[in-house]
Amino acid sequence: MRKFAVIGLGTFGESLAKSLTEKGAEVIAIDRNMERVEAIQDYVSIAVQLDSTEEGALLAQGIDEVDVAVVCIGEDFKSNLLTSVLLKQIGVKQVIARSTNTLETKILKAVGIERVVNPEEEVGERLAYSLMHPALKDIFYLAGNLSVAELKAPKSFVGKTLQELSLRPKYGINLIVIRSKTEKGESVTMPTAETVIREGDHLMVVGSREAINKVVNLD
Repeated sequence: MRKFAVIGLGTFGESLAKSLTEKGAEVIAIDRNMERVEAIQDYVSIAVQLDSTEEGALLAQGIDEVDVAVVCIGEDFKSNLLTSVLLKQIGVKQVIARSTNTLETKILKAVGIERVVNPEEEVGERLAYSLMHPALKDIFYLAGNLSVAELKAPKSFVGKTLQELSLRPKYGINLIVIRSKTEKGESVTMPTAETVIREGDHLMVVGSREAINKVVNLD
């Protein structure tokens, strides 16, 4: 079982801690605010009130032994930064930190935090994408320029097999899953070269943002 520490139990941190627990992870949830700790203690393995900028307090909870520590402190960047650096110093394998703006992201990366997330920015970008491209149902950003997107099958794809479409050579995307409506509800299938795209199918594809843009703009 993978072990995580989630530090900072605002809306983002609380949601993350609960989601990790639901997926089978062991989670240590930490915050200075006792009310936040009490609100989540029934949902995680351990919930504790402490100052995450104090090395002794972190070591007392075995934070140096977790697989991943996620610093979700959004309202106090000084504490966010000090906590992130301290976690690196005590030997946490992977430290992920939250930022609220571009400057914070640059500072965190400058001190060695390899992965920095900005929830508000990511949600805003995903919403903008869906508003600009009605055929695009959702998009998730992976490493670098790579994304996973769910989109409604373009009209030009309908009635053709994957072999005929040649998605990777022509468009630079890979189709991994198809969601289709059936009389009994919905089916999810992993396609083969002979799979025929039908009207109303939703395609889950992987590719660069440029490649996905190209496909959602076909119609």
